[in-house]
Amino acid sequence: MQESAHTAELGFGLAAVGRPAYITSDREHDLGSPTARSVAAMESRVHALLDTAWALGIRYLDAARSYGRAEEFLGSWLAAHPDRRASLTIGSKWGYEYVGGWDPGAALHERKEHTLAMLDRQWPQTLAALGGPPDFYLIHSVTPESPALTDAALLERIGEIRDTGVRVGISTSGPRQAEVVDRARNEHGDLFSVVQSTWNLFEPSAGPALARAHDAGWTVVLKEVLANGWLTDAHAPTVVRDAARTASLTVDEYAFAAARRQEWVDLVLSGAATDDQLRRGAERSDPADPLPMPVFAIGPETYWQRRSALDWA
Repeated sequence: MQESAHTAELGFGLAAVGRPAYITSDREHDLGSPTARSVAAMESRVHALLDTAWALGIRYLDAARSYGRAEEFLGSWLAAHPDRRASLTIGSKWGYEYVGGWDPGAALHERKEHTLAMLDRQWPQTLAALGGPPDFYLIHSVTPESPALTDAALLERIGEIRDTGVRVGISTSGPRQAEVVDRARNEHGDLFSVVQSTWNLFEPSAGPALARAHDAGWTVVLKEVLANGWLTDAHAPTVVRDAARTASLTVDEYAFAAARRQEWVDLVLSGAATDDQLRRGAERSDPADPLPMPVFAIGPETYWQRRSALDWA
């Protein structure tokens, strides 16, 4: 049993709704057929979801240059509600670009490049799309192979952005997330102060490193807590469904609750594509009773191999 009074705040991430294709499961059920996912239709969906998030008290919103038109959709919503901006924390990321051409069947949807040239190209794009600077600006999906933590000119430019009042940091992915988080904290703790990492019941390996970052004063944001749809009633293995049932929760509610109960977490992202998913994650992921927490981890190498095999749909 895990007993804790701590419950991290919930944020809303636009990875699944800023572009017509993504690697989450059941997208045709959630969004309709790919032919129904026009730019206008997806913008309308994002605006409705943002209205719901606001009504639910969600005040952290997350986007990225690679999330299709997510920054633009968020920016147009902010422009329609200028009174809300001061109450929100906006996060975005650079280092990937969307190259799918709004084609769900594109052979390639995003391209990674952690260079000074990419930052200098994408930072003005983010400012224009959002109508101003985000509060957090992260290097997208830093891995041990990324040059982002060793490029002196790049780090100097990130420092210049930091000096304008924007908090800078990293997001991570892959089986060596913990190594990257510790390295960024040890080598660049005077520069970075935010980290966004994948953490869920199947892949909690970054937890100790994220706890160390939290102890150092960093803001810790968790993503992919539903494992791209694997941690839902429709797809979770029996052992997870049984644990959720014991807690009188659905699997997705249980997965969110487990993430929000971690003492070192500040924000947990919902990647909802529908109003019901967003409401359920916000309203049912803070149970009053202690949460049963068996060990579900499958090992980071196995988890990330499975994730890399997911289809864009």
